[in-house]
Amino acid sequence: MRNRILVLLAALAAAAAAEPRKLVVLSVDGLDHRYLAQRAELGLRIDNMRRLVEEGWWAEGGMVGVVPTVTWPSHTTLITGVRPVEHGILSNRRPPAEGGDYYWSATLLKAKTLWHLLAERGRTSAAITWPVTVDAAITWNLPEYFRERNGGAMDLKSILEKATPGLGEAISAAYPSFPTYWMDDRTRALAAAWLLRHRRPDLLLVHFVDHDSDAHAYGPFTREAKARLEYTDELIGLVLEALPPDTVVALLGDHGFERVEREINVAAWLKARGITVEVDVRGGWLETRDPQLIAALEAASKEPGSCVGRRVPAEEVRRFLPELDPAVAVWEPAPGCFFVSKAASTELFLKPAPAGRHGHWPTRYRAAFAVWGAGVERGRGGEIDMLEVAGRFAAILGLEDARPGPRP
Repeated sequence: MRNRILVLLAALAAAAAAEPRKLVVLSVDGLDHRYLAQRAELGLRIDNMRRLVEEGWWAEGGMVGVVPTVTWPSHTTLITGVRPVEHGILSNRRPPAEGGDYYWSATLLKAKTLWHLLAERGRTSAAITWPVTVDAAITWNLPEYFRERNGGAMDLKSILEKATPGLGEAISAAYPSFPTYWMDDRTRALAAAWLLRHRRPDLLLVHFVDHDSDAHAYGPFTREAKARLEYTDELIGLVLEALPPDTVVALLGDHGFERVEREINVAAWLKARGITVEVDVRGGWLETRDPQLIAALEAASKEPGSCVGRRVPAEEVRRFLPELDPAVAVWEPAPGCFFVSKAASTELFLKPAPAGRHGHWPTRYRAAFAVWGAGVERGRGGEIDMLEVAGRFAAILGLEDARPGPRP
């Protein structure tokens, strides 16, 4: 009899462990891994983030991103598990040939997301200013959409035009300060707390944006950027207070950040050397197949102060851009520099408008990644790949039998 009871208890425990958990993804735009790894040295007071890191599972080596290391493609990779060339969100904005507007609509996605998989099983999802969510099959949705911006804030009127009908009014009834003109990280946190208390979605995606805005304006790791991150941490505390049972929280960034002191005008640099080839300048890197230019870049990379950095090894190019012709060479700017191409200017070095930049080659920096909550044992891992994350999330949600990825 005793053995039968033990077997039954073990079976019940296994069944309970297999029950799908709820997942809250807190994306802090521009949350460079170093903010968490060096939090003591930076003098950061981020008690809520520190708790998630110290009590949960943390990637001590950070999360390496995808090409390009910018917001909209990276956020889409996080919930599809595939590279931008596969999910179709190639940058924040669409190519000029397609009008150059943002990739607003989820109808542009070429891959299944976590919310698609949940919907197929009759389960629920919610999103707060997550990129590429207009028209998405999300149960409760406040999509990223705006006609006006104020730093990381977006005009609420535009968001509510695309939101789940009645959602803004319901949140406003509970939080009278919610319907301010600008939707910023404070009102994003209020919306998240309301959804967790009153709707309890299986998946909640929250995109905090204000830190990224200040890191651009003042530079990463500055007093202003750190203060904004500390404020975001306070807001994360509001979200944690509202968590339902059996919930896992993922804290992550979408890319790292780097301070830029100078922009090198590639157009003027080429003209000064009498090189007339066209170059694909991506800001944080450039590509070329021209032997003359490759030789000039090799020479410049050895000159102090040239702003020309390393040639990216072929194995790295194959890892991040396997579709690229092997004959193409990829170059990074030197630390503190950024590539631009302004044919109308003869100036070789330009003063950057934003002090902080991203869009660099993925190995240049790392984003933060930690998970904490129901069923998550405290642990430490090394570096993880952004392409792994959607699969990890699917496992938490009990979706192992159907991972996100390219649509059939």
